[in-house]
Amino acid sequence: MSATLSASTLLAVPLAPLAGSILAGIFGTAFGGNWIGRRLSHSLTILGVFVAFVLSALTFKSVAFEGARFSETLYTWMVVGGLKMEVGFLIDSLTAMMMCVVTFVSLMVHIYTIGYMEEDEGYNRFFAYISLFTFSMLMLVMSNNMLQLFFGWEAVGLVSYLLIGFWFNKPTAIFANMKAFLVNRVGDFGFILGIGLLAAYGGTLNYAETFAKADELAKLTFPGTDWMLITVACICLFIGAMGKSAQFPLHVWLPDSMEGPTPISALIHAATMVTAGIFMVARMSPLFELSDTALNFIMVIGAITALFMGFLGIIQNDIKRVVAYSTLSQLGYMTVALGASAYSVAVFHLMTHAFFKALLFLAAGSVIMGMHHNQDIRWMGGVRKYMPITWITSLIGSLALIGTPFFAGFYSKDSIIEAVHESHLPAAGFASFAVLAGVFVTAFYSFRLYFLVFHGKERFDQNPDAHHGHDDHGHHDDHHEPHESPWVVTLPLVLLAIPSVIIGYIGIEPMLFGDFFKDVIFVDGEKHQVMEELAHAFHGSAAMALHAVSTAPFWLALAGVALSYYMYMINPALPAAIKSACKPIYNLLENKYYLDWINENIIARGARGLGLGLWKAGDQAIIDGAVVNGSWKLVGWVAGLVRWVQSGYIYHYALVMILGVFVFMTYFVWLNK
Repeated sequence: MSATLSASTLLAVPLAPLAGSILAGIFGTAFGGNWIGRRLSHSLTILGVFVAFVLSALTFKSVAFEGARFSETLYTWMVVGGLKMEVGFLIDSLTAMMMCVVTFVSLMVHIYTIGYMEEDEGYNRFFAYISLFTFSMLMLVMSNNMLQLFFGWEAVGLVSYLLIGFWFNKPTAIFANMKAFLVNRVGDFGFILGIGLLAAYGGTLNYAETFAKADELAKLTFPGTDWMLITVACICLFIGAMGKSAQFPLHVWLPDSMEGPTPISALIHAATMVTAGIFMVARMSPLFELSDTALNFIMVIGAITALFMGFLGIIQNDIKRVVAYSTLSQLGYMTVALGASAYSVAVFHLMTHAFFKALLFLAAGSVIMGMHHNQDIRWMGGVRKYMPITWITSLIGSLALIGTPFFAGFYSKDSIIEAVHESHLPAAGFASFAVLAGVFVTAFYSFRLYFLVFHGKERFDQNPDAHHGHDDHGHHDDHHEPHESPWVVTLPLVLLAIPSVIIGYIGIEPMLFGDFFKDVIFVDGEKHQVMEELAHAFHGSAAMALHAVSTAPFWLALAGVALSYYMYMINPALPAAIKSACKPIYNLLENKYYLDWINENIIARGARGLGLGLWKAGDQAIIDGAVVNGSWKLVGWVAGLVRWVQSGYIYHYALVMILGVFVFMTYFVWLNK
């Protein structure tokens, strides 16, 4: 591919997964008569995602090494007044990087699914869904305007609803997908208000045209207030990100989304849906840079999410939920970086996190398969010798997650901590404490999971809920011991482990301190000097890793690992003693800060009460009772009077005439006095 990007080639990137999804979804299911079997269904969808990945990689090569760019409208849907509603692509370094991450992780998930969903009745339907998910995310990241961004935004939300509730016969899965859908609607309401404000006052939905008017928008105030319009718009946009990227308090849907099959946990939580909010704020950096109020708000929300969601990971016993809470915490880290104006650092962590988090989720799924679909880590132990590939890849993912020097997560996570430390925003003090404390918490719960699953005494024969023979996924297995997963499961683990180790070392210099994001991410260097401070302290990837052993994050992470080893390997009675001694705190964490209770018993009941009141008082009493029924009763009453007067008897009419004459005479006599 030359330095000039072809529109038709770029169009093939999202359309290839869409084509695979349509073929598998129609002809591979009962809807289209089951014309194609399982092998052809997964082959078509994997081929579609593979084509998208290859084209994305070629696009990345052209953008990164040849300076290619693309920003054109491909189709004009409608023009309303002066507002154009278009479909178009903006391909720059940020988009090209996201395209590669999305398609690579999606490809690994597609391959992995062959083994994980082996005998599931909805096999072809599942492949159709995850390919459609990939198409939706690609349309989101490749868009050059806010209309297409919103289309992709809503499309990933819709497909996540279908995937979380994939096993629609499970009541818990149906509850979880409805919860995800409703919570995201709350965030999306804010998101569309933000887009609406920018469109109303900027007169355009196009990114470049909106950014060109940023200085004009910064001078406007929100009608009826003295608030800056740009602050209100940015906070509304970020509320959308709070829903999609699961930030406090709109995070409650994400842990419950574990009810879906494990492959979609990796897809939703690693490279697609939850990173959409981070990507959006980075893309909108020219607007967010104009409002320190919005940046402070973002930083506080991110800091709360990073620390307090990590605490919840400590007490989880479901292997997937531990990894889910680590996702929440890491999304908080990315959000804190956005608030510190270190957008490139946030996107860098988004990229590194995509690889090692997808690895951890898929490794968790491999353990679940090997353990005959037991997900409770209390009934595991000693799995290392039975599942060596899953063990070593899980260890690599865990080391990357806790920020071990030279691993991918170290470079992005340490850069976030340093960026917050260098920030001069009012919220930086609290955020700096939260991300530092989060290092210890992350290391503790990550290696609590690792030690309980892979080391120590074997406990899988003590599981009271163990069952053998025919499991929930249709697998037939009479072995009582764990066993390594098939190659279609372990190959994606190995391929994801490689970037989990090296991508940070390779990528930090060009992405954070080079020209990779030049003219793509905008930072006001006079007001926010965080990136300049980081650049002064950076002396190369190797030097940064070697210097880390003398810094607080390294020792906090080491302390977290050491404490988890002591508590769960050496002195396993200690966690139970701490639990009984700190019962109120444990109950608070067990009930997830009672946010679900508040949502269900106060907000939902309040909404139901308000709805009932509006129905009874507004609909039944006022509309039906007063307006509709009242109007016909009034007409009937008036008609009754008129009917009495118009009786048809001459003496009635004579009486009315005499009374009328008497009234007129009395009136005129009174008037002449």
